[in-house]
Amino acid sequence: MSTATGERAEPARPAATQQPSTWARERLGTLKELLDKPLATYYLILGCSLLLLALGLMMVLSASSIEAMQETGNPFYWFIKQSLSAAVGLPIMWFFTQLPYRFFRWMGYPLMALSIIALVLVLFIGSSELGAQRWIYFGPFTVQPSEPAKLGLALWGADLLARRVRKGRIEWRQMLIPLLPGTAILAILVMLGSDLGTTLVLFLIFLALLWVVGAPVKLFGGILSLAVLAAVIMITVEPYRLARVGAFLDPWADAQGAGYQAVQGQIAMGSGGWFGLGLGSSRQKWDWLPHGESDFIFAILGEELGLMGTLLVVALFGLLGYAGLRVASRVNDAFVRLVSVAVVAWVVGQAIVNMGAVLGVLPITGIPLPLVSYGGSALLPTLAALGMLLSFAKREPGAREALAARGPGPAVRALSWLGLGGMTRGRGRR
Repeated sequence: MSTATGERAEPARPAATQQPSTWARERLGTLKELLDKPLATYYLILGCSLLLLALGLMMVLSASSIEAMQETGNPFYWFIKQSLSAAVGLPIMWFFTQLPYRFFRWMGYPLMALSIIALVLVLFIGSSELGAQRWIYFGPFTVQPSEPAKLGLALWGADLLARRVRKGRIEWRQMLIPLLPGTAILAILVMLGSDLGTTLVLFLIFLALLWVVGAPVKLFGGILSLAVLAAVIMITVEPYRLARVGAFLDPWADAQGAGYQAVQGQIAMGSGGWFGLGLGSSRQKWDWLPHGESDFIFAILGEELGLMGTLLVVALFGLLGYAGLRVASRVNDAFVRLVSVAVVAWVVGQAIVNMGAVLGVLPITGIPLPLVSYGGSALLPTLAALGMLLSFAKREPGAREALAARGPGPAVRALSWLGLGGMTRGRGRR
């Protein structure tokens, strides 16, 4: 098309067309606006927790159905038990979101004491399975005391260090005493039960607490050296752990023996491809992969949902960790910072160890994938800890005002329908 001067006019660009860089900046700006909202952290924690729990229930049903049918005649047996644990855990999680801040500071001391007593009892009346003495049976119920011990250590250690931080700058001796002896007591009791995986998680919680209060690098180096020495001793005194280390280094060298579980897990992961074989279509759960519903549920997930499914799980744990650290950075309280980082180290660190073992980049330790693996003893303390993080998220700047503007939630409305609304109003005034 020519103009009156004979020059060719440039065609007009559509108004909707944008440069890729402009589009990316706009999307990033929108994301930043969402994250700047007062309750963004609250909904991140809640959403990631519920999605992981729902995914876990779905995968427990799929991974356990064959073995449950063979052992009990009911393919839904372990799924029902896990669903009951979730039905108990979700109200606990909600209840913890409503608890006052001071309760958590007090709670660590009795929980720590009860955990030590229960771990001692495990050594005398506990049941030994797969080389580890971890469980106490009460009829149809099973309790693993090392799981609530993680929450107890996080709360107790956070309160100890927060009290010292309030008094001013603390020296390294004040950081370690009595935190180090308390952690050592738990770790020794857990190690006496031959549970190296839980010992590692307790150590992660301990290091996270020291990191938040600014422990010097030399102190970390000394503690890590002692931890490595203790791990070497634990591995060398137990033949099955030596076999696990050998299987980790080269599982295919003994694919029918010590490396069997690792090999079958890798076969499951490799069979899934990009999008998986389909939900319920796993081949490895047909008596090929041991503990596919618990320690190696991530392998069944990768086989049925493929790389995309495993990346979704990794992303959810990453977002959960980010939200926990966001709570620690946005709430101006030493105890909240300490316990939030400790819970992130526990949940996300345990997830990394579990997934790393399935992928073959870390030795197999036998610890479950939080919120996803079968096991009520692990699920209940985890949901309680996440409920506590939700309670802390409501202390962020502007969060209380946003919650007040939102009005009463469904639980409060249900109580009011029952004529119990005055209880919640009275609690709010206190």
